[in-house]
Amino acid sequence: MTHTARPEADSMLRRTLGERRIALVAWRLLVLQNAHPAVGAGVDQLSTYRSHPWRRIEHTMDSGRRLFFSDQEALNREIARLERSHRRIAGVDNRGRPYTALDPAVRVWVLVTLYEAMTALRSLSGHPLSPAELDQLYREFREVCTAFRLPDELFPPTAADVPGYLHDTIRETLELTEAAQDMLYTVLTRAPAPRRLGRLRPAWPLLRRLVARLLTTLTLADLPAEFRAKCGLPRSRSAAALSWAVHRGARLIAERLPDRLRYRTAPSGEQSRPTTAKPPRPPRTPRRDDRPARIAAFYHQVMDQTGDGRLTAADFQAMAHNICWPLERDEETEAAVYSAFDTWWRHLLSTMDANGDGEISCEEFVTAMLAGIDRDPDYLDQGLHVAVRAMFHAADVDHSGRLCADEYRTLFGGSRVHPAELTHGFRQLDTDGDGQITEEEFVRGFTEFFTARTARTAGTAGTQLLGRP
Repeated sequence: MTHTARPEADSMLRRTLGERRIALVAWRLLVLQNAHPAVGAGVDQLSTYRSHPWRRIEHTMDSGRRLFFSDQEALNREIARLERSHRRIAGVDNRGRPYTALDPAVRVWVLVTLYEAMTALRSLSGHPLSPAELDQLYREFREVCTAFRLPDELFPPTAADVPGYLHDTIRETLELTEAAQDMLYTVLTRAPAPRRLGRLRPAWPLLRRLVARLLTTLTLADLPAEFRAKCGLPRSRSAAALSWAVHRGARLIAERLPDRLRYRTAPSGEQSRPTTAKPPRPPRTPRRDDRPARIAAFYHQVMDQTGDGRLTAADFQAMAHNICWPLERDEETEAAVYSAFDTWWRHLLSTMDANGDGEISCEEFVTAMLAGIDRDPDYLDQGLHVAVRAMFHAADVDHSGRLCADEYRTLFGGSRVHPAELTHGFRQLDTDGDGQITEEEFVRGFTEFFTARTARTAGTAGTQLLGRP
């Protein structure tokens, strides 16, 4: 293939991928992708899915819309962004095998599993695609994949060859990696409450157990039989019955819904019925110094990106990624952000790693942060401020030296952040009320989060330091 054709608004690819019920096979897709040793190692060592699963899902869905529901220019930008991000994902797994996310064969596996998930959805729902429909869907899918400039010979030549490719990869390559096991059994059991849960948030601990059990049962039932057999995964009769009822019921309901309800992303590329979270409640004002509790909460909710209860270089790389993700800046700008967060990490490691194990616990972080702030007025300049200033310059797209409201929204916005929350945060940082945020106002806002003795004087800027958790 020498050119890339974008799928038309009424294409089978867009109609299939845009349906809300594609979410029914999303967890199955993630398990298969993470069962590849290279993918599993990268996710296990560097991903934030354990502590921020909803944000990771949001990023993945946003990326999918840019790849399959946008114009050619947006597609190329998204591929460039993915390549910049994946360039930093490399290392050695726990069995001593080197891996890199830029391995063409690994990237092809991740892409083909997306196509396979679409065909599996139709088969599981009782209406499998015909050979002609499979050919059309695969042709449209491969036309988009051409923009990735991956070797053609690594892809199955035709739709009829995909099952053989899947069989061979399962037999020769896939494993029940730690990341795949996490996806199957543990991620949802500890996931934080989704922000849109509303009044049901207090019931989340109970709901979480139910949702996790149902999703695990459904995923085990839906995984390819060859993969289950190789990894010794059970598929009970009750699981098979659940899968039959869920997929067929979802299809019957979807076929009767209007398009605005049937599709999350309409075939035209527009997002159906966008929703927003509720405006934030104003924080209560404590009567005593609440810095220890506030800083500890910041450690767990924002800094510990990997969710393993300790800070390492991987957490700071993940924070830099989370900052760069919505900005779509060039490689030089992204590199400056990553370098600044590495500087912050090295400063913290040199002042907080009391036991010398190369990691920072919550207790070490809170104790050293308070001691450093109280002892040295310039303590934050050596680490935190370096990262915050890099964030500011990355968000300052027009190089004006000030952030306007639109630049602020791009940096801190997202489908899970209510516009009122963004407006409130912008006004807090815009201390002189001129409708723009200077670099010093930006830095001051986050400094006050760590130094002010009560939340009332600290404001909320610091909670948005690295975007919505």
